[in-house]
Amino acid sequence: MSKEAIETSKAPTAIGPYSQAIRVGNLVFAAGQTPIMPATGQLVEGGIAEQTARVLENLKAVLEAAGSSLDRAVKATVFLKDFNDFIAMNAVYGSYFSADGAPPPARTTVEVSRLPKDALIEIELVAEV
Repeated sequence: MSKEAIETSKAPTAIGPYSQAIRVGNLVFAAGQTPIMPATGQLVEGGIAEQTARVLENLKAVLEAAGSSLDRAVKATVFLKDFNDFIAMNAVYGSYFSADGAPPPARTTVEVSRLPKDALIEIELVAEV
């Protein structure tokens, strides 16, 4: 098995011993992204809608650096700090994955007690290259 680390300055740098993504064969495993602005390293201002959009923009940048894209995502895991944010998150999420009529990735959504920098959301993706 050959692993290739994926790194881009268009997404937040890893803050620990992990890669933004790993490419193995024709799959890319993107690490969970939080709503951090790549340029500042700070949490994006706003609520769940703004945070969801930032997370998806970060994931988009990572996938593009790997030679993939959001429309090639096959599995998503969404971590919400508060499941009451599900409807608002889902509206933003849907706008990123339903625009071209392609089927959205399979998804699991769970509520967690805490996320890095007290973010409201984190999403990880697996995509085809």
